[in-house]
Amino acid sequence: MSDAAQPTAAEVRAAAEAVKTALDRHLAAVERRSGEDDPAVYEAFNELAAAAEEYDELLYDRHDEVTPFEIPGSDSDVLPPYQGPEEANALSVLIRRDYAVAEPQRLLAQAQRVADLDEDTTDESSAAAAAGSSVHAALGVLFGEFEPDEIASRHKEFGLEEGDSTLWVTAADEPAEPGEWLDAPFDQADPHRVVCRFDVSAVFDDEPDDDGVDADVHVRVDPDAVAVLEELDDVDEGDDADDADDADDADDAEEADALDVDDDRSPLDADR
Repeated sequence: MSDAAQPTAAEVRAAAEAVKTALDRHLAAVERRSGEDDPAVYEAFNELAAAAEEYDELLYDRHDEVTPFEIPGSDSDVLPPYQGPEEANALSVLIRRDYAVAEPQRLLAQAQRVADLDEDTTDESSAAAAAGSSVHAALGVLFGEFEPDEIASRHKEFGLEEGDSTLWVTAADEPAEPGEWLDAPFDQADPHRVVCRFDVSAVFDDEPDDDGVDADVHVRVDPDAVAVLEELDDVDEGDDADDADDADDADDAEEADALDVDDDRSPLDADR
């Protein structure tokens, strides 16, 4: 790095002071926390992390030294505190899947095959002729023919290679009006309304897999959502127990009816 691009000693000192201030604010927020997911603590945590990262970078650029701080990245397992409705009236499921075109010729061939099998395509100079002419046209044909879930399960067949993917389940106050968000479907994605999310990435491959779950899958669930699911499970178990008791009562009644029939028979009937 050139001398002109290096931070000054005063800038490094100011960054160190910012870390101290952020540290004090974080401790104060923790001492005043109102609950496990206090937004003030979360905000102070982020400010401290940003200040520490800034100081670490300036310290390295100026003095070629590093700090012992480990700054958490975006792959943290902790969701931001949930700030959505306690009883959601609507849900949005946001999905993103990335692919690389690993085998363009396979992709073009599959798109051409789909176009040739289309009974509605009678003009060879139109869709059928264009399907295998470019990757852009081939992708339009394949994603127009197959559902995204089917493409995800058959991506190798289509010459695609999976990248990262994520699924967010977010809570909403009311269902959206028809056509309301179609022009910008992801602009209103709010991490603070995420009930649960499921991430798939190669960055998770090296993590231990102690619970039998695939190592490249990260599941992040809001604690409040877990409590709701557990409550629903308790209700279901109670219903199952009631059903089992009802079944046992029915069996006992059938056995009693059978005994009554036997007791009503006369000695003559018994000899027959």
